[in-house]
Amino acid sequence: MPELAEPATAVEQFDCPTCEVPAGSACRTRGGKVAPKYHTPRFMLVPQLRAELEVKTPADRGPGRAWEMGPAIDAVTPEAATKPTRVGYARCSTAQQELQSQLDALQEAGCDPVFSEKISTRIKVRPEFTKAMDFARTIKTAVPHRRVILTVHEMKRLGRGAAELLAIAESLRHHDIELELLTGPLQGVYDPSGHGAALFAFFAGMAESEREYIREKSLEGQASARERGRHGGRPKVVDDDMAAYARALRDQNVPVPEIARKLVIPSGKNKGEHPSVATVYRILAEDTGATETTA
Repeated sequence: MPELAEPATAVEQFDCPTCEVPAGSACRTRGGKVAPKYHTPRFMLVPQLRAELEVKTPADRGPGRAWEMGPAIDAVTPEAATKPTRVGYARCSTAQQELQSQLDALQEAGCDPVFSEKISTRIKVRPEFTKAMDFARTIKTAVPHRRVILTVHEMKRLGRGAAELLAIAESLRHHDIELELLTGPLQGVYDPSGHGAALFAFFAGMAESEREYIREKSLEGQASARERGRHGGRPKVVDDDMAAYARALRDQNVPVPEIARKLVIPSGKNKGEHPSVATVYRILAEDTGATETTA
């Protein structure tokens, strides 16, 4: 069989974790034919190809034809399990802030690849962070025995809210991906399935405390507003003066639709408009109910 051109040659030095073909053979489809491109987890095993989107099967391997066993070759053993794959992520909030110091620190820590972006943590969807997480999960799926570490310069680069940090921590724990902080009071590598579980539990406690704090401050604010005569909720469409006028017109046997046309909403987004007939009926019905209760 003729020598394959790179990067196919490099890819075929590894067994495929997806279709389980041995080294020396192209990947195959579920139907047993030669696949048009190599399965992603397979070429992810080649460090220089990890940033590639796809690696196509060479034409001389017969894509679409019945798969045949390739010649035996010396398979390359993936990098030792003691050498983890570090996926770096760098972020700053504004265009005026610089990323280079984070990128330098991540490179020095041995991160490959590194994803970076200038985006606020207030934005829920951060594209480069999503790519970093997807890449880490792909590597872990392809080589389950390898340590995969998501590395950031400091905690606040991941997120500011405890609830958001907890969600990230849970995703890391679920996929058995470690977290590394290069600086700050929590500097170090945390294994969510091992000694790092305490940090992830700390995230959960932070989230619960933050929720309770927000709830308490909301209740305090509502109580303070009530003491000052302010009440929450939507503003009333019909105020007391309008209700009294509506009752007076009703006592004069004015039809409800005509009453609605004579009333004008004094405030709010519908200011200057007439209330609906249904609203007038409701106001008059509430008045009737209150009268019956008093009686």
